[in-house]
Amino acid sequence: MEVLGIDIGGSGMKGGLIDSTTGNMIGERFRIPTPKSRKPDKMAQVFKDIVNHFDYKGPVGCGFPSIIKNGVCKAPGNLHPNWYNTNAETLFSEACGLPVTVINDADAAGYAVMNYGIGKGNQGLVVMITIGTGLGSGVFFNGKLIPNFELGQIPYKKYKKIESWAAASIMERDNLSYKKWGKRFNTFLELVELLVHPDHIILGGGTSKDFDLFKKYITVQTPVTPSRLGNTAGIVGAACAVM
Repeated sequence: MEVLGIDIGGSGMKGGLIDSTTGNMIGERFRIPTPKSRKPDKMAQVFKDIVNHFDYKGPVGCGFPSIIKNGVCKAPGNLHPNWYNTNAETLFSEACGLPVTVINDADAAGYAVMNYGIGKGNQGLVVMITIGTGLGSGVFFNGKLIPNFELGQIPYKKYKKIESWAAASIMERDNLSYKKWGKRFNTFLELVELLVHPDHIILGGGTSKDFDLFKKYITVQTPVTPSRLGNTAGIVGAACAVM
């Protein structure tokens, strides 16, 4: 069975067809930049454009960069404030004319890793951290998702949320070296370790592919491993939401 997964981020919206048996992508992924306004109506149009690109007619899975409860966005995250209390499932479904299931993007990436990647079969508490515009987190206990564990929202010093200090986008914005940024990211992982004491931390998102450049600055006791699924994890995991 082929399922369309769409991964929504602060800088880009990406889609791809996924083989539900293997978790492999069929063909190439398709990416459109996230509209600068990041408003619901503009993003819904891009969502429709991605679906039309694949000439797809089945159910669509979507990973969304915010807290999602019963399809409703409960925090705007790095998007426009108008997303708050917007039913993302209804909005996207009406835009493309197909049934859409929306889950948190880090939860989606976690689904991919736990079903098809290095997390498969892992017991105990596994935390998936996606490093990108923000710091997303998906938490699994004995393979079962605990939804909406937004650890990137932890307040830190003068910052309302630690992702405003330690996300990959901050490294790019402030032109930080991997050493300086790696130490910031390690501080975030120390807080994660203190709060939830995970058995394993798995890193996803585009920056995870550069793990060798900053791993020596990661000093937490919890084992930390890159997912190696790269930018496809969010798409694969989004598709998992409707399998």
